[in-house]
Amino acid sequence: MTGSAGQPAVLFESCVDTVDAAVASEAGGAGRIELCARLEVGGTTPNVALVERCVAAVRIPVFTMVRPRGGSFAYDAAEADVMARDIAALKAAGARGLVFGALTRDDTIDVTLMARLSAAAQPLPVTCHRAIDAARNLREALDDLLGLGVDRVLTSGGAPSAAQGAAAIAALVRQAGDALVVMAGGGVRAANVGALVRATGVREVHARLLGLPAASAEKDATAAQARFAEFVGRLRG
Repeated sequence: MTGSAGQPAVLFESCVDTVDAAVASEAGGAGRIELCARLEVGGTTPNVALVERCVAAVRIPVFTMVRPRGGSFAYDAAEADVMARDIAALKAAGARGLVFGALTRDDTIDVTLMARLSAAAQPLPVTCHRAIDAARNLREALDDLLGLGVDRVLTSGGAPSAAQGAAAIAALVRQAGDALVVMAGGGVRAANVGALVRATGVREVHARLLGLPAASAEKDATAAQARFAEFVGRLRG
């Protein structure tokens, strides 16, 4: 797929917590779903039944969050075991990719746990989520993820929003080269997505479009689809 002037189209990953939002995302032009529970705490592992329903309802890939709780990204042994079991269950439910991140108590990438979870995720692609933004050094954290063979990383450049962290995201894009996909996320909206892509050079963006109606009626589903379509139009314009 190509965008304007023959450039590759930028992929929109839509962060959702319901099947209705996933369906509206696909209809509006999203290229991938990130399915979570508890978006109010940044997302946690969705239940298997929701994953199965979402996978059955859309044709685009459904990636699933693997995070046992909100809060810090440093996990104890019991939580690590839960994450490994969840990965097996999510794979069986039809997930096409897994999204997780783990830090040490010193705010560096927990290479040991990330290696364990990445091995459990195989052969599915792995995204490190915005745990990287809580790392004490973004460049060092990205080097660790490159060494682990992670497929992509979601980041705001260590800032409260991707727009504020655009310079840092651009530096991570250059650092990663073709070895890993750097995906911009955090406060991404239709009004700023075009400028963000131009400033950073990312080829994937991640957004949760807030304020969408629950698509429980035809008019609500149409409104939701239109909201996603507006975002994708700005992204590719």
